Amino acid sequence: MQAQVFRVPMADPSDTSGVIRLIDEGLLAPDGLVAVLGKTEGNGCVNDFTRGYATASLKSALAARLGTTPGEIGDRVAFVMSGGTEGGLSPHFIVFARGHGRGQPGSKRLALGTAFTRAFRPEEIGRTAQVEETARAVVAAMRTAAIATSSDVHYVQIKCPLLTRERIAEAEARGQRVATEDTYHSMGLSRGASALGVAVALGEVVADALSDAVIGHDLALWSGRASTSAGIELMRNEIMVAGMSDAWGGDLVIDHGVMQDAIDLAEAQAVLRRLGFRAEGQLGPEERSRIAAVLCKAEPARSGQIRGARHIMWDDSDINATRHARALVGGVLAGLIGDTRLFVSGGAEHQGPDGGGPVAVIARKAPD
Repeated sequence: MQAQVFRVPMADPSDTSGVIRLIDEGLLAPDGLVAVLGKTEGNGCVNDFTRGYATASLKSALAARLGTTPGEIGDRVAFVMSGGTEGGLSPHFIVFARGHGRGQPGSKRLALGTAFTRAFRPEEIGRTAQVEETARAVVAAMRTAAIATSSDVHYVQIKCPLLTRERIAEAEARGQRVATEDTYHSMGLSRGASALGVAVALGEVVADALSDAVIGHDLALWSGRASTSAGIELMRNEIMVAGMSDAWGGDLVIDHGVMQDAIDLAEAQAVLRRLGFRAEGQLGPEERSRIAAVLCKAEPARSGQIRGARHIMWDDSDINATRHARALVGGVLAGLIGDTRLFVSGGAEHQGPDGGGPVAVIARKAPD
């Protein structure tokens, strides 16, 4: 097996032309598709329908090329759309695929695996049922990727559901209570429960330490490799695991770190150096050409400060706090990479320390 990663520009959320062009030019075998991540230009909140629009457009276009149905495509390919391209972030898709190649014992390369949970009932969203199902699915995805140990996992991307008034009413009609009646807050609880599922699967958090009460509250419990994004367009968790395995060939590798705050440039530089980059300043054209994807979480510090200086992200009534955070972290990383095609996702509940978050880079291996 050999991993393939393509970054594709997006003119608008329905623009699938770049992905289809990969197929038409023979660069991408459709039956090898593993996942498609996307940064869409909506607000990233409950009513951000750009995520579902992009997903539906991709499924329809791919189904037409494969002679199948959008539903069948969705049964085997994970579609993770993250809304919000504030600041200079560029809307784009990242296509992950599995091609033909041969691994070499002792020579690990990028490995990819996917899994899906069952559909959640509204009253399970943001609660331990979501944690437990997610943990099982992460382990299953590792198995399909032939990733032998949790230490070889560097990034787990999850798309998870949220609550709407309709979903809340459906639960109440059955005599069930949901975790919150605040639909926006439900996004954070769902992201947090999903991230804790990753933490349990990878041994970062002990399952016995978890309960419904700690989700969204005890932020000392977190994963350094989870990236979760909530959306209105689904009721299950769709999961992609990216790590390293000697069962995979090719020239792609991945590493990750955990930014301690929104301006922790040094941690991102450390990730690049482990991948063979000099990372002394902004990457030059030659080094930049080796970058296949940059994936990061962004979250405003609940303390209201960054290194002792006050920030107003939580106090702005006009612009949502996560939108500020995406713009800030996106700017920091763009200055380092020299590229605005960055998958920066807001809302980092239980994903790295308060105000920080995981950052992962996929790159072509440096020449020996």
